[in-house]
Amino acid sequence: MEPEVERAMPESTASDRSIVDSARLAPSAPEQEGSGNCSDGLAGEFWIFTGSCGLRAGWSILLFLPIYQILRYAAGTLLFMFHLIGQHSTFTARQAFLQELIPFAALLGAAAVLALVEQRPSLLAFNLDAPRRGFHFASGMGMGFLALSALVAVLASGGWLQFGSLHGSAFAVLKHATLWGCTFLLVGCVEEGLFRCYLQSTLTRGINFWWALALVGLLCADASLSARGSSYSIVSLLSMEVFSAGGNGVGGVYAVALLGLAPCLWLHLRRAPSAGFWQAAWATSTLFGFVHTNNNGENWIGIFAAAAIGFVFCVSVRLTGSAWWAIGFHAAWDWAETFFYGAADSGLAAQGSLLRAKPVGNPLWSGGADGPEGSLLVLAVIVLVLAALVLVYRRKMPGAAQMAA
Repeated sequence: MEPEVERAMPESTASDRSIVDSARLAPSAPEQEGSGNCSDGLAGEFWIFTGSCGLRAGWSILLFLPIYQILRYAAGTLLFMFHLIGQHSTFTARQAFLQELIPFAALLGAAAVLALVEQRPSLLAFNLDAPRRGFHFASGMGMGFLALSALVAVLASGGWLQFGSLHGSAFAVLKHATLWGCTFLLVGCVEEGLFRCYLQSTLTRGINFWWALALVGLLCADASLSARGSSYSIVSLLSMEVFSAGGNGVGGVYAVALLGLAPCLWLHLRRAPSAGFWQAAWATSTLFGFVHTNNNGENWIGIFAAAAIGFVFCVSVRLTGSAWWAIGFHAAWDWAETFFYGAADSGLAAQGSLLRAKPVGNPLWSGGADGPEGSLLVLAVIVLVLAALVLVYRRKMPGAAQMAA
């Protein structure tokens, strides 16, 4: 541990629907209730490239990926030239922070270009523009820390996790706490910005079941190739190497792909107005699990858990109207796991933590080298988080119940 504000949009005409059905991934989904950024003025003779919501989703993504990758290479080259990062950086707070600045700057730049091309009012239009953003962010942070702490408590009580003593002086602890906090705030912004903001909002307005199935199938095929040791990656080629698999824990990719198949097909057959959002959530969540297979030490449970929490983040976007809750949860979960408890995070053990957690016993329960996220018990925690999220926000936000329908 990739980033749609939903506003009212007039219903599409029958002719719009026929155009949409004739050119899917590119088209703008007629069912979306919430894209106030749509503009009919760009359709017409250029319908292959534009639809009722402006630039079609497929072209938008194909434009975004190379811009993002070019900016990422440029930012990385600059930091490397000034000797701020090396080719083989260690997982320290300072190095991790500098490494995360690269995709963060690239994401901002690429999103800014697409916002101009798509005539969006600002970057907040990508699932970030909603009321009470500060509240949602703080709420997500609190729940993220509590959820990870609950998982760690269960592992410790079961004897699957042991702790060492406090590390360093008070000043060193405070310094590392701050640096890791800033680092994981960037991680949350980058991963949620890519998956729950840009990709989720873009795919929602231009995807149907068959395109979602094709994307998920492609991810499964690529994961299978990686698991067999193949150096050829279809997804890496198509995405300009932004997303790639490493072959670790690919069973989790298959599991989440199968889990989302029946619900998305059911929504498709019912012609549900919200089908586009959930089909996009299926694709982006599977992709979120897929990219984590690059991490060393991952197992299938950790990959499935990454995809599952990605889906929970999509639900939070649906309920709150923005990705701020997901950003806060993501940052706090990683900060608690890496710095506060000192456990491995997706197989990566950090330098400079408050505590030092060590897995003990059967990796199925302890998580092994993957860390607490690789424990089977993490799935129960994710289910509880989903239940709490739905319970809290459906009660506190009257509009959320209608948005989730």
